[in-house]
Amino acid sequence: MHKIFIDGSAGTTGLRIRERLSERKDLELMILPDELRKDTAARREMLNQSDISFLCLPDQAAIEAVSLIDNPDTVVIDTSTAHRTADGWTYGMPELTDLREQIKTSTRIANPGCHASGFIALVRPLVELGIIKKDSALSCFSLTGYSGGGKKMIAEYEAKNRDPLFDAPRIYALTQAHKHLPEMKQLCGLDKEPVFSPIVADYYSGMEVSVTLTPELSCKDFTLDDIKTAYKDYYKSGLIRYDDSTEGGLISAVAFSGRDDMVVAAYGNDDRITLISRFDNLGKGASGAAIQNMNIRLGLDEAEGLVV
Repeated sequence: MHKIFIDGSAGTTGLRIRERLSERKDLELMILPDELRKDTAARREMLNQSDISFLCLPDQAAIEAVSLIDNPDTVVIDTSTAHRTADGWTYGMPELTDLREQIKTSTRIANPGCHASGFIALVRPLVELGIIKKDSALSCFSLTGYSGGGKKMIAEYEAKNRDPLFDAPRIYALTQAHKHLPEMKQLCGLDKEPVFSPIVADYYSGMEVSVTLTPELSCKDFTLDDIKTAYKDYYKSGLIRYDDSTEGGLISAVAFSGRDDMVVAAYGNDDRITLISRFDNLGKGASGAAIQNMNIRLGLDEAEGLVV
């Protein structure tokens, strides 16, 4: 039976991973008592005894955790930002070209960011196919539920006497220095980081990422149908699929709350196209993706234990 340790299981992502894995009969969860959660020696022992360790920690703590591991067989799946563009780490998005095979043998897997997952799923295939220019200045906005902000933001939104400003969507990361930008650029093979506007709104979970596309951003002529076909051909396996259905002509960001898969779609016309991905920021945008990577690394059905 595979031994699994979650370092940082008290956070939002860690709790959801633990919730998903606690129902599995094929895994042994290694759990530290609360009083030892921050004990370095106890964590070191767990990390080195595990077959797979999930790091659900702030960036610096994740880097420190990796330094505690001397067992060459321990597989690390890091959900922080720390290693997503680092040498020696495999980006944990198996639906992208060649990455599934790399994940199968890697001992260092960097789990994708939530906003980044939606952007990369939309843009990477079209860059690979030459539909989007690598030097394009893309524009992206992303709508997320407040659980993406962690325990502090959840408490703020669920407070009884909260500020009325929380009632409406709020744009953040106004300095264009969001921590997901490096992986959005690198994993898509872009020369420039996109202009990115993330928005948090008054609902718990669910994410909707949108990228606009016009002929000026392309290396070659394309139509809306070309984009649709490209996605359908690219996403034939894994937990991403093409689906351009709507809710009466509207697109809800909460539609995939509680799920661990993602859909991508293209709307508009040949001159002005809107690319949209929908998923759960805590699912395919965090813990669901981490468990998918674990399943692949262990040679299991990648959807095992997930809601798809």
